[in-house]
Amino acid sequence: MNLEELRAFLVDANRHTYATGDESLNKKEIDKSTTITYQKEDWSFHDNFFGGEPYGGREVVFYKDQPLWIMVYYGSINNNVAPETVYPTLQKALRAMPPESPFRGPLEVINGEYIYKNSWTGTLTKFSGEEIILKDGKEIYKAHYLGGLVDIKR
Repeated sequence: MNLEELRAFLVDANRHTYATGDESLNKKEIDKSTTITYQKEDWSFHDNFFGGEPYGGREVVFYKDQPLWIMVYYGSINNNVAPETVYPTLQKALRAMPPESPFRGPLEVINGEYIYKNSWTGTLTKFSGEEIILKDGKEIYKAHYLGGLVDIKR
């Protein structure tokens, strides 16, 4: 397993899935969740989530059909804020995912009156973090995430 290939695939997959804002990629599941998938050569990406508000889900990367990496996430928007005003900023941040730390967005993204901030600890193999979106200096969105490599000791 090559960590640099995994990094590159994560960035590519995120830029071609939820971050696009293209809802035609969404597949509604019988359990009321939504799944978005992406595949390139031997790599595949599976994002499955529940929500609306709040939301939660998981992303899994497979290499040659074997699970290799996972991230779980949970987030919400403050009650008095319309989701359609916040999620474009989140999607912009996800499209700007840093290759050196390919979990969620970069440290900061400014999108008009919205500011996305992300902080994390760890590396691609084991990490956790938190992202927020601010408007007028007030936090209007927050999500937590964690993950890393899976099933490496077969």
